[in-house]
Amino acid sequence: MRYFLIFILFLFNTYFISAQIFDVETIKFSGDNDKRINLVILSEGYQTAELPLFISDATSFSNNMFSQSPFLEYANYFNVYAIKVPSNESGADHPATATDTDETGITPVFVDTYFNATFDSHGQHRLLYYEIDENSANNTEVIINTVLANNFPTYDQALILVNSSEYGGSGGKFPMTYSGAWGANVAIHELGHSLFNLKDEYYPGDDLAGEAINMTQETDQNLVKWKNWLNINDIGIYQYTCLTGNCADWYKPHQNCIMEFIDKPFCSVCKEGIIEKIHDLVSPIDSYTPVSNTVSNSNFPLDFNLNLIKPNPNTLESSWTLNATNFATNVDAISLLETDLNVGSNNLTVVITDNTTLLNVTNHESIHVYTVTWTINNSSLGVKDIESDINNLSIIMYPNPSNSTANFKIESERDALLKVDITSLDGKKVKTVPISNYVTQQVDISNLSEGVYIANFYANNVLVASKKLVKI
Repeated sequence: MRYFLIFILFLFNTYFISAQIFDVETIKFSGDNDKRINLVILSEGYQTAELPLFISDATSFSNNMFSQSPFLEYANYFNVYAIKVPSNESGADHPATATDTDETGITPVFVDTYFNATFDSHGQHRLLYYEIDENSANNTEVIINTVLANNFPTYDQALILVNSSEYGGSGGKFPMTYSGAWGANVAIHELGHSLFNLKDEYYPGDDLAGEAINMTQETDQNLVKWKNWLNINDIGIYQYTCLTGNCADWYKPHQNCIMEFIDKPFCSVCKEGIIEKIHDLVSPIDSYTPVSNTVSNSNFPLDFNLNLIKPNPNTLESSWTLNATNFATNVDAISLLETDLNVGSNNLTVVITDNTTLLNVTNHESIHVYTVTWTINNSSLGVKDIESDINNLSIIMYPNPSNSTANFKIESERDALLKVDITSLDGKKVKTVPISNYVTQQVDISNLSEGVYIANFYANNVLVASKKLVKI
């Protein structure tokens, strides 16, 4: 997900704000921007003389974020940058117009800031937002988009950090947080919404309620989307606490998650959702060698190497196959001898998966798989050439368990011959199902005996994933 802001759109809106270039400071650098999630922090309500304070505040936020799981484990997948946008005055507006609390006697405050940050937005005292309402916010988004287009167009998520000690924040396209004591946790909570599609675990209101990673109306233990986590780490099916609206119809996985209480960690279900989003956005394969090239009279052994973006601790697993035969596991480099190769075309494939315990995928719908394949053209005179290709796959299987049908879907970035073999635990193949890329294949399993089976997923005859399939 990269927000490439269209230059033509920028030109169209130049009447609103002239192009300005601001200093961009690196807060955290893990690797190439094209291969990382780029979080960009914008200053708001910091005057020019206060921009060093902004960098200090942004650094403190980054350090706090990457001290908390799962960002702690996946810190290598992120870059953090700060854009130093000066405001004419410090702080944020506080017009004392909130309707959710009594602000009688509070003197209204209005300050001249770049993104027009204000408390009391939409009538809520703690809602710190760019502008007082959505109509005005639409205009301010043009300003935000212009700043990003001019200074860091390839961002993944932008966050606005407000120079204020008063508690407040908001989510949305550009989450906003105050710079005070709990500001980092407010930002992390809001990023849970904006970047990772998590819902509040206090009732957010009927307009914001909806099926999501951590919110559902399903109460059946066999069907609820976080069924794989039930009774682990206090995960259950908990009804929302009712204050208004239809909250009694909705359920959450935990009772002490940061998506409800700002001083708590993420629950297991939210951690899993965040990690799966990270895997959606970034491949763990940073680079590899050799890339496609021409080899003339190459000397043996032939060396093949991976440079992986490793979680901490490292939970990535690798499986190497040569001509569809297992060759090596859990190594970042291998060497091939002349005797390992056939005369003609040879295929060497490495499959990378993440085996972190923060993902409980045994009964989960989807998994992510990453591959590199080298095609080695060998002759009696030596290796003539090596071609390489990289692929990312998402594999989905549902419902599980099932008594009648199972749905299989493989999303492959490259064209590939895709199939799934269903085998019994004793290794007997009971079904082979061809799969078309990006097409859900419904398979009748009603004639299978009750029990546990293994669904083996193949791309170009290479086993890329295995999942348990339960027939009930």
